[in-house]
Amino acid sequence: MPALLSISGLHKSFGAVVVADGTSFEVAEGEAVGILGPNGAGKTSLFNLITGALPPDAGTITFGGQDISATGAAQRCKMGIARSFQVPQPFGGMTVFENALVGAMEGAGLRGAEAEAHVLSVLDDTGLLLKANVRAGTLTLLERKRLEMARALAARPRLLLLDEIAGGLTEAECTALIETIQRVHAGGTTIIWIEHVVHALLAVVERLIVIDFGKKIAEGPPKTIMDSAQVKEIYLGVDPDV
Repeated sequence: MPALLSISGLHKSFGAVVVADGTSFEVAEGEAVGILGPNGAGKTSLFNLITGALPPDAGTITFGGQDISATGAAQRCKMGIARSFQVPQPFGGMTVFENALVGAMEGAGLRGAEAEAHVLSVLDDTGLLLKANVRAGTLTLLERKRLEMARALAARPRLLLLDEIAGGLTEAECTALIETIQRVHAGGTTIIWIEHVVHALLAVVERLIVIDFGKKIAEGPPKTIMDSAQVKEIYLGVDPDV
């Protein structure tokens, strides 16, 4: 399959702190890819670079065959890149429906009845339809996580970036969230998912990329990566010689 997203030689640093060190990889249309790495590895910074929240110091980001390295975040969203945030960031005083409507209008460019119908469909898909008229600030953690995904999906993304969306959930809540993400992926949405809840990640993704100190250190099928001595040492803290 042709690459939907292509990252080549991406560099970004804040003084002596390097968050992207020559990062290169591709994601095919319709693929689900997981990103692993210890805290501080540069995973969220990578998402900020992909979405345009951070400008790269060097390297290129190509989306749908177009170089978007200098394209602003709002335009990238309209082109089909949407994300959730590790710490949910709802518009607390607005309803769940209104939060998702922002994504539909500003991301997908929908208006009127078409926008409203799309939002209701997304809320149904993400298990939030019964909460449509509830103020987002009153939601539980699971519901806020779902709202992050719903607002992103309302933008009709070709590429959905999920940032530790399973973190802090109970096992039952995590299972329900996995099922929702599996449905989204089965519908054709390309996904890149950063996650520390590894079993959740492995239930969805087809390939893993591991980064450490901003550098890609491993990439491949989930089983191969999880069996890697290097990954066990760096990410899981397991001494391969023991």
